[in-house]
Amino acid sequence: MKIVNNNSKVKEIISNVENKLNNNFGTTLEEATRDELYKAGAGCIRDDIMHLWTKSRKKTEDLGLKKLYYMSAEFLMGRAYSNNLINSGVFRDYKEAFEKMGIDFDDILDEESDPGLGNGGLGRLAACFLDSLSTLNLPAIGCGIRYEYGLFQQKIIDGSQVEVEDDWLRDGFVWEVERPELTMEVRFNGEIRENWTEDGLKIEHYNYHTVLAVPYDVPVMGYKTNAPATLRLWSAKSKQNFDLHSFNEGRYEKASADSEFAEVISKVLYPADDHMQGKLLRLKQFYFLTSATMQLMVKHHKGKRGDLHTLPEYAAVQINDTHPTLAIPELMRILMDEEGFGWEEAEDIVSQIFNYTNHTIMAEALECWDENMFKLLLPRIYQIICVMNQKYCERLRTYYPNDEAKIAYMAIIGNNQIRMANLCVAVCHRVNGVSQLHGDILKTNLFHDSYNIYPQKFLAITNGITHRRWLALANPELCDLIQDNVRGDLLGDYRLFEKIMPMADDAEFCRKYDAIKQRNKRRLAKYLKQKQGIEINPDSLIDVQCKRLHEYKRQLLKCLHIIYLYKQVKKNPDFLSKPITFIFGAKAAPGYQRAKEIIRLINSIGDMVNNDPATKDKMQVVFVENYSVSVAEVLIPAADISEQLSTAGLEASGTGNMKFMMNGALTLGTMDGANVEIFEQVGKENIFIFGATVDEINSMKQYRTYNPGTIFEQNPMIREVCNCLIAGELPRYGKRKYSDIYQSLLFGEHNIPDQYFVLYDLPSYVEEFEKVYDMYINHHDEWVKKAVINTAKSGFFSSDRTIEEYNEKIWNLPTYK
Repeated sequence: MKIVNNNSKVKEIISNVENKLNNNFGTTLEEATRDELYKAGAGCIRDDIMHLWTKSRKKTEDLGLKKLYYMSAEFLMGRAYSNNLINSGVFRDYKEAFEKMGIDFDDILDEESDPGLGNGGLGRLAACFLDSLSTLNLPAIGCGIRYEYGLFQQKIIDGSQVEVEDDWLRDGFVWEVERPELTMEVRFNGEIRENWTEDGLKIEHYNYHTVLAVPYDVPVMGYKTNAPATLRLWSAKSKQNFDLHSFNEGRYEKASADSEFAEVISKVLYPADDHMQGKLLRLKQFYFLTSATMQLMVKHHKGKRGDLHTLPEYAAVQINDTHPTLAIPELMRILMDEEGFGWEEAEDIVSQIFNYTNHTIMAEALECWDENMFKLLLPRIYQIICVMNQKYCERLRTYYPNDEAKIAYMAIIGNNQIRMANLCVAVCHRVNGVSQLHGDILKTNLFHDSYNIYPQKFLAITNGITHRRWLALANPELCDLIQDNVRGDLLGDYRLFEKIMPMADDAEFCRKYDAIKQRNKRRLAKYLKQKQGIEINPDSLIDVQCKRLHEYKRQLLKCLHIIYLYKQVKKNPDFLSKPITFIFGAKAAPGYQRAKEIIRLINSIGDMVNNDPATKDKMQVVFVENYSVSVAEVLIPAADISEQLSTAGLEASGTGNMKFMMNGALTLGTMDGANVEIFEQVGKENIFIFGATVDEINSMKQYRTYNPGTIFEQNPMIREVCNCLIAGELPRYGKRKYSDIYQSLLFGEHNIPDQYFVLYDLPSYVEEFEKVYDMYINHHDEWVKKAVINTAKSGFFSSDRTIEEYNEKIWNLPTYK
């Protein structure tokens, strides 16, 4: 947004940067490298933030304010420098200062690595929440793991995904503060001994492995805030010093064994779990995070307030998906084994503190742990969960007498597995879905029988995104245009988006709006040329599907559609009157072979389309390598079409759709997740919907009426498109390379038809895309009007609104003033 530059402020920044270069790096402005210039500039704004952060944390403690512990395995933060400048209101001052020093500020911003702390929507949501918690001056700590190598850097080599380490900490992390004085001990393995004394049962844990959890704190700056949030990241260290004696005897593996056992825990986000060692490492990671966080929470409260019975008055814990669920039995352990609480006392405290956000109904993502593995790694936690399960099942029997089958699937432990989602439902104070549709599905499907018992426990709070990053930072020209046409501070009040609704009928506003989109396309074209050597046509229709690669998100549906268009253009060169650029961006989990195969297919289709003289000027397929927050900031503002193709009922929310609509892309999607609420906000004429509804999908599943083979036989278009997968037309991989995908589409797997209903929805998608294309080409003024309406209605999807709802309905945090 527009800020009047302050010459004295600009001079002050220049002076501060020069002093940082001299004092911290022993260099001058003329001799400094770009990395040194970045760190000097970042260090200047960091000093201001640290002062505010320290002051607010002290005041929070002095006032005795209740605090939120937001626990998540992921925090996909994105670059901090530019975001901190936006939220501090000094972005343009810094930009002008660097320009006066003769330095391209964009080059300096590009020096910062994206922190390797997250992967997809789950982690990005957590990042937006911290921004909004800070903006709203709500005391909060985000609790995660300081992954040394993140998920992975994605390289596309010969069309295939190759994972290489993401060494994002190689040059240090300017924004973090190591807190060794807050180090916690986390114990694994060992044996449990029960000792009955005059004071009751005492638990002794012995022969265990100890791992040290060292916290690194990062201030997270909200917009014009008085209370920066804290992101606390735990790093695993060995308690044992290096075994020099073993090393000198040539027993090198023993010399470093303790270190390797410990430090591998915080090496990588989501290690591959298609083998037992990977599953074991994930379990170590999640217990490491939860144990360290709960221990420090209790220690802090005890030191400040003394009486742990008052803990619920000062702390609320939000479990973001099932990964941090072990915080529940861990707090039970601390209260009982270390603080002398009885079971009922501890359970009462725990049931008041914890809340759970569910992010999926898919069984594969509802974490379950092998009971035997769990018992060996976490013997005391296993004992506690067994008791919790026993007591929970006893309560269930009062509601469902003589229905042991129902109790068995609702139980915390069953079929030799420990079920994290069931544990959350059994204990947590509130359980929420992340869109209204998803919340309904939790009540009527996934947790239906629990909802019948505890209806007050369940609710839905629609996800959101921060418009500071996804508009002001990603699309500054559009932000300025909106701010010029509303009264008030847009970045501080998401409700002001509505004020531009009348501008949809203002021809001059729409002309400026459309011109900004075209400049964003040119910026994207320049970016792709610089980063990947790919040239795209910025005057083409930009169609984007960028998100985590998973079959339910149906990148495969889009692949089939592109093949269909390719076939049509080959038959009729005039089929497309305006060129289209199809852009994909996605990472596939290292062990997810089908997802990696779909990436290969996308690149094969790209080779076929991009190199065919008949189609290369009409269509282009681009796969953006290593999709990340910083890539999204360039890509999303350039998109015309936002592809949201998930099978109805499987996408809990989706936040990418919100970012695209805020930046003026029109949604082409199913009635799934937050698409339903976008539909309600913008109206049916300003969104493009296709495909089966949740009810239709459920009916086909229930009555087994979906037969993709029959659809294939009866629809010539589908036959032609699917046969392309095996006919040898696709370059690079040879004949029949994609027969596995072909078989899964037509026949499914394990005698179950394709559970993502790709062929069922393909005809509907083809028909709706034709409407989208016709609207863009032949009714472009109307298209721009629709885009303006989408932007105007995107304010509802601000994470500020989301956090306001969480606080009102769940946390009840006081505002720091």
